[in-house]
Amino acid sequence: MKKLILDLDTGVDDALAISYALGSPEVELIGITGTYGNVLVEQGVRNALAVTDLLGHPEVKVYQGLSHSSTTDHFEVLPISAFIHGDNGIGDVDIPDSNRSVETESAVDFIIDAVKTYGKDLIYVPTGPMTNIEAALKKASEIKDEIGQIVLMGGALTVPGNCNACMEANISQDPEAADYLFRSGTPTTMVGLDVTLQTLLTYKETQQWRDLGTKAGKFLADMTDFYIKAYETTSPHLGGCGLHDPLAVGVAVDPTLVTTLDINMKVDVDGPTRGRTIGDETRLNDPVKTMKVAVGVDVPRFLNEFMTRISGLAANAG
Repeated sequence: MKKLILDLDTGVDDALAISYALGSPEVELIGITGTYGNVLVEQGVRNALAVTDLLGHPEVKVYQGLSHSSTTDHFEVLPISAFIHGDNGIGDVDIPDSNRSVETESAVDFIIDAVKTYGKDLIYVPTGPMTNIEAALKKASEIKDEIGQIVLMGGALTVPGNCNACMEANISQDPEAADYLFRSGTPTTMVGLDVTLQTLLTYKETQQWRDLGTKAGKFLADMTDFYIKAYETTSPHLGGCGLHDPLAVGVAVDPTLVTTLDINMKVDVDGPTRGRTIGDETRLNDPVKTMKVAVGVDVPRFLNEFMTRISGLAANAG
């Protein structure tokens, strides 16, 4: 069985990604590493602990990661992030704090140790900035050849960004870290806005969770309804909310959900295109392609698997 690490800035779609992973029998979620983005890292790990408890999986350990990028000295949550995810990151829904604490081991060391333990059976799924994995690769560069796969949510190749014309939000938090990962040669699949904005959830689906009559179902419905409502302001043309982070988990579980382009990538770190995820012209003719970019997605199959897995989990969690 494949082992999964989720690296999360636990906002709404991160919580849905946790739910998808826990509802997938093909993988074992061995840990969550916290990062910053939708919320401060401290709030993110609190959310991860509380959500895994509520979903009936207190065995999932949570590790606190770096609180800001290596090129900055602090991080502040942007107003747009609070608008989309709520001040607490999970749609301003109030759920009990866990009586558990984060692990004493750092997220960076846990990532390295997990690669050493599980090797090619390990899939690492970062759905925020790439700060933790950059630090892990710099501390133990050999893990790039030992890890099974990285499936990240971030970037945009064939569509505009959601921060500006070419920059996606997760990449915007730490373009240097993403560039380091993209150029490192680590086997990586980029699941970006090209496909995540094709996978949309509506109030019809969240009502199904509410109708379960469980605390977990009500939490998921209330939280996601907040997210959908924000999308009605920010992206009214979509008609629903994008399932960004859950799709990355879906691809980690089942790569056939997407069609991919084999291409060596880079991230622009200077000038007006800072944060752009684009093909690396210096490696264009390199026969070895270490990255894949998702450019197509089987929307009906993914949405069916998403609802089936999460609804089953929420029903059983009580």
